[in-house]
Amino acid sequence: MSAKMLKLFLLAFGLFVININFCLAKNFSTLNEKTEFYKNRYKVNCLNEKITNNFGNGFDDLYGTRNMRPILFGIAYRGGANNFYHKNNKRDNQNPLPNDGLENLKNEGFSTAIYLYGKNFPTAPKFIADNKDTLQYIQNSGMNRNTQKEIMQMVQDRIENPNLGPMYLHCWNGWHQSGYVAAIILMQYCGFSNTKAREYWEINTDGAYKKFDNIKQMIANFTPFKEFQIDKETQEMICPCMK
Repeated sequence: MSAKMLKLFLLAFGLFVININFCLAKNFSTLNEKTEFYKNRYKVNCLNEKITNNFGNGFDDLYGTRNMRPILFGIAYRGGANNFYHKNNKRDNQNPLPNDGLENLKNEGFSTAIYLYGKNFPTAPKFIADNKDTLQYIQNSGMNRNTQKEIMQMVQDRIENPNLGPMYLHCWNGWHQSGYVAAIILMQYCGFSNTKAREYWEINTDGAYKKFDNIKQMIANFTPFKEFQIDKETQEMICPCMK
């Protein structure tokens, strides 16, 4: 075998091994393994840090998302849908995730994406699957007690089952509705007060926090569910810092 062919073979083999290791890494035996994997994968430690930016750039393997931030490590992430700034498939901002965004979330081990609005949701696929992974795409606004409880149940399931992939909760820009749902999750699982949750929501609208009185009131009125509880050790494991 020539030196050039050997080099190409080793490169291909290396890429194969990296891909296999990533797939295997998504089979977790403990919650700590899952949280550490995703912390190391995305290199974010605090709630205000972004994985993808306002134009959908940053972490290329999650292209299709926008202003993506952590809520709970390895459990729940928030953001928007990269439609208006999409490089290849630009469309109106008020749309669900583009197909490549759904595909990339699936490839990253996410098991559920939640569209927090309803506009144009019927045009989106409800499942993205291959022979290894499946992503379910659902709609839930979280704007009443029943839909809040549904979201908290999905969070709880991912805390209790390490092999259940993270969820991505998104609106259009990744500011208001996703920030609201993130705020109530942080009140439920990270001990945030209503005041601190409101502060968190405002900080992470990237300056667009004026008006939206209905969302501010929903945050002010939220009370955690008694049936969803975690211990202090788990809280320290999954809750990002807030700068």
